[in-house]
Amino acid sequence: MAENEAKSTEDDTGISSQEPRRKTISNAYVHRLQRRHFLLFDVLPIFGTVAAFAFLAVHPFGAPELALLLAMWIVTGLGISVGYHRLFTHRSFKAKPWVANLLAVAGSMAGQGGMVSWVALHRRHHECSDREGDPHSPNLAGGGLKGRLRGLMHSHFLWMRRHEYPNVVHYAPDLLKNRSLVRVARFYYYWIVLGLVIPAVIGGLVYQSWTGAVSCLLWGGLVRIFVLEHIVWAINSFLHMFGTRPYRSREESGNGGIFALLTFGEAWHNNHHAFPESPSFGLDWYRLDPGYWLVKLLKITGLAWDLKVPTSERREAKRIHTKIERTAAAA
Repeated sequence: MAENEAKSTEDDTGISSQEPRRKTISNAYVHRLQRRHFLLFDVLPIFGTVAAFAFLAVHPFGAPELALLLAMWIVTGLGISVGYHRLFTHRSFKAKPWVANLLAVAGSMAGQGGMVSWVALHRRHHECSDREGDPHSPNLAGGGLKGRLRGLMHSHFLWMRRHEYPNVVHYAPDLLKNRSLVRVARFYYYWIVLGLVIPAVIGGLVYQSWTGAVSCLLWGGLVRIFVLEHIVWAINSFLHMFGTRPYRSREESGNGGIFALLTFGEAWHNNHHAFPESPSFGLDWYRLDPGYWLVKLLKITGLAWDLKVPTSERREAKRIHTKIERTAAAA
């Protein structure tokens, strides 16, 4: 695909001309916004996690902190996996508008970027995966141990400081036309604050103290953001360098099924890159995929439909057979 696409415009004479539409944007203003987001929502949760452990000297970790950490992690994790990723980026199923809006809110509370920007970045990633233009590939930093470590650091964390910003007009025009989702996306920072206020208020009410509110804010808010971020980032980094590859795909994606539950099914990463339109990442019923469980539940209740799961024939056509399997088939 060419790096630029043409769009029709009119000059002062009213005559239509052709101007290139840039697929990425890179300027000082965009980079300032990226640095601010990086410091607030990628770096700050690290200090918040340290503060949570330090605050144990003031207020011990209890059942409310654990419950809020798990509950907020599940809600925001499914918002990213099912909402941002499977529904908005890959359109692997359709859902009622109010369901889509709730998933957008839940994903926004994760603090991993506004919905439209996240989708544009991920579509850019699939377009250029592990090649020039991929915003977070670990495989473009050179060979050897030094290059691999530099690539892992870049893809896991450092790329978010400054990168080419995908043009959302090019990569996410379908979302820009959805007025309901755009309205939700405009309140991105408010949704993040809501994700911090909820555990703080609940903690204050349960413990009837300000220390309880602060403790639950730390564990259900900042620690939860920290944990979910590094789980998601590990898919960008480690699973593009390590893991099994049962299916042919043009990049270096691998499966890390041992982490399937922790990643809401996202660890079936080679499966996903081989069949990006599928709402099921595990593909087989016995491969744990909590994100797909939610999609199936939505389908059963009539809130989702048009699930684009690949047929067994299509899967078999992309499967990489081992030498033993090829020998058995020939026999």
